[in-house]
Amino acid sequence: MKIFIANLPYHITNEGIRQLFALFGVVLSSKIVMENGKSKGFGFLEMADAQRAQLAIKELDGAAIDDRNIVVRPADNQESEAQPARKRPRISFRIK
Repeated sequence: MKIFIANLPYHITNEGIRQLFALFGVVLSSKIVMENGKSKGFGFLEMADAQRAQLAIKELDGAAIDDRNIVVRPADNQESEAQPARKRPRISFRIK
């Protein structure tokens, strides 16, 4: 299942986002969108198992990484992208 991730801190790498989502299941690929060598703050990730991907979306949507609340949605679900992120307790991740 393909996942859209937005509002990422600019220092997060593909490997960092892969490690975060690997807490929920097998990650097949990750791609942070870059422009001129700098992150644009969003990307895509693909997970092997749809149920685990849905769990990752549910748990990580609205989670705080550094000073940003990330947005996590199914990549092919345009309608859900318009919904605001839920307020969640601050989660501390150290991602390189």
